[in-house]
Amino acid sequence: MKHSTYFLTFSVLVMVFNVVKGQPLVPALFIFGDSVVDAGNNNNLYTFIKSNFPPYGRDFKNHMPTGRFCNGKLATDFTAENLGFTTYPPAYLNLQVKGQNLLNGANFASGASGFYGPTAKLYRAIPLDQQLEHYKECQNILVGVTGQSNASTIISDAIYLVSAGSSDFVQNYYINPLLYKVYTADQFSDIVMQDYIVFIQNLYALGARKIGVTTLPPLGCLPTAITLFGSRSNECVERLNTDAVNFNNKLNITSQNLQISLSNLTLAVLDIYQPLHNLVTKPAENGFFEARKACCGSGLIETSILCNKDSIGTCANASEYVFWDSFHPSEAANKVLADGLLLSGISLIS
Repeated sequence: MKHSTYFLTFSVLVMVFNVVKGQPLVPALFIFGDSVVDAGNNNNLYTFIKSNFPPYGRDFKNHMPTGRFCNGKLATDFTAENLGFTTYPPAYLNLQVKGQNLLNGANFASGASGFYGPTAKLYRAIPLDQQLEHYKECQNILVGVTGQSNASTIISDAIYLVSAGSSDFVQNYYINPLLYKVYTADQFSDIVMQDYIVFIQNLYALGARKIGVTTLPPLGCLPTAITLFGSRSNECVERLNTDAVNFNNKLNITSQNLQISLSNLTLAVLDIYQPLHNLVTKPAENGFFEARKACCGSGLIETSILCNKDSIGTCANASEYVFWDSFHPSEAANKVLADGLLLSGISLIS
């Protein structure tokens, strides 16, 4: 135990030293998934799952909305900073000129996407298999800009972050009788897990060797979940949290098996369940004032187009709130989550 603690401390010190010297720890960061990490790819889609309008982005640079489902930075933005990047992976579909802008990575995530393909189609979002197609285009552009050898190095040494699964449950399974009347939550999680396996195998086939995948958060603690499924209680919905824990257990086992079967793959499961659960259940101990209601509007149901400049009662100081809207963490909460991701993802950079 002591040896592993010393190794972790040493690794963190090396990381800090390199970042201080102005050297990113990896050549690029590529991001796939859902609205928790979407940096604006949904902005020009024919979907109501978007956030390119106030008050989204009010605490971001220039106080402008970018399509991030947050008042400010996403956890992946903080992760990019922690890795030593001075810019964030740009939303791939928003880039006017790609070329050089892709040298440090790109963001392919789309709000309301999931491992389960039909989830994205319900909301006219970009499914993960299409996100991979965009990544293939990105690879070809990199080859054109830097040459095959340099592009191959960027691709193999980059970190790939994946955040998906929450929409499959909260925005599909729990509200879709075609699913919840046919499958138990356990059976549905098995279906989602098979799609996860295929996605990782396909990403690996495209050259990814350092992949971090986030767990499901405590689904039953999301303000919108408590409002919809909490039976007028202000407490986390334990049934939903149990589903998330069961899914996360499968995610861990499945990821271990994938890492064994795919040579030279480092596949790290990044836990956001426990850190976010801690913030929700012990807000004051973590420097937060409010964990049940979100900052935007009433804080009980508003997200996406329901969180807008006319929303009544949007809070003055989002840093006191665990949630920005009823589905997504605030910038302050994202900072806490990102610091946890850095430690749990140490294998990706050591």
